[in-house]
Amino acid sequence: MESWYTDIIEQYGYFGIFFIMAVENLFPPIPSEIVLPFSGFMTTKTHLGFFGVLLAATGGSVFGAIVLYGIGLLIDVENLEKIIDRWGRILRIKKEDIHRADHWFDRYGIWTVFFGRMVPLIRSLISIPAGMTNMGFVTFLIFTTLGTLIWNVLLIGVGAALGESWTKITHYMDLYSNVIYTILVVLFVFGLGWYIKRRKQTK
Repeated sequence: MESWYTDIIEQYGYFGIFFIMAVENLFPPIPSEIVLPFSGFMTTKTHLGFFGVLLAATGGSVFGAIVLYGIGLLIDVENLEKIIDRWGRILRIKKEDIHRADHWFDRYGIWTVFFGRMVPLIRSLISIPAGMTNMGFVTFLIFTTLGTLIWNVLLIGVGAALGESWTKITHYMDLYSNVIYTILVVLFVFGLGWYIKRRKQTK
């Protein structure tokens, strides 16, 4: 499947990079950890320039993030409350839980979006809660773009520096992803335990 990404980039250049990075945001299984280093490598052997690749990759990522942000706006908290009214007892979720999460994102959402853009899988999905909680579009756009730029500069730069050996970065990115996923699982388990304990105390 990796050859599919590389073939598009080789054939369509900047537009191919823009397209793949936009799709990568909408369908997280497409890994930017492969696309970006390869794009960086292409700057060493083709007419593609570093800043052109960076602009195309960032533009595609931000475009995909805006689409998911829009989906989040359509869902929003009020529509979630309607779902909770109907299915809350089965899902064991109350409106207060939704409001608590909403308030948390209102408080920390800016930095969650910024740093989330540098975390595999989360970097795509973080745009949805940003829209759901009605984060200001300009604020979302600024911090999404900044976080995306840092991630893209790093991986494109590494790909350009490694040249023909650009695939070496995928090993280290796999390790990085595994560490991040482990941390997220641990946080989820602790959060779930805290939530269950709190529910028992309120009863």
